[in-house]
Amino acid sequence: MSDEPEAQDQRGEDARLAALDERLKTVREREEMRNKPNAGAQTDESYRLGNRVLAELIAGIGGGAFIGWTIDQLIGRGHWGLLVVMGLGTFAAFRNIIRISTRRSE
Repeated sequence: MSDEPEAQDQRGEDARLAALDERLKTVREREEMRNKPNAGAQTDESYRLGNRVLAELIAGIGGGAFIGWTIDQLIGRGHWGLLVVMGLGTFAAFRNIIRISTRRSE
């Protein structure tokens, strides 16, 4: 008779452990689905948009600096051409970035 309560406890514990294992498996599957990388058209589009914004920023600042430096070398008057044209290039780059970011998605 002393074996009977232990057998019942083991069966109860086994059922609880099985239920816990099932819940853990379900949670793990949901977590894997949530953390799964989104590989698709939307990710590709976002990547292209980010590259375009970076290119606009680099081209605006770098192009302005190069043109300004060239003007300074031709005129020979300090660094005012570099500062002014680089500022204009930065302004144009940010204007283009704002235009890109406000464009409606299709």
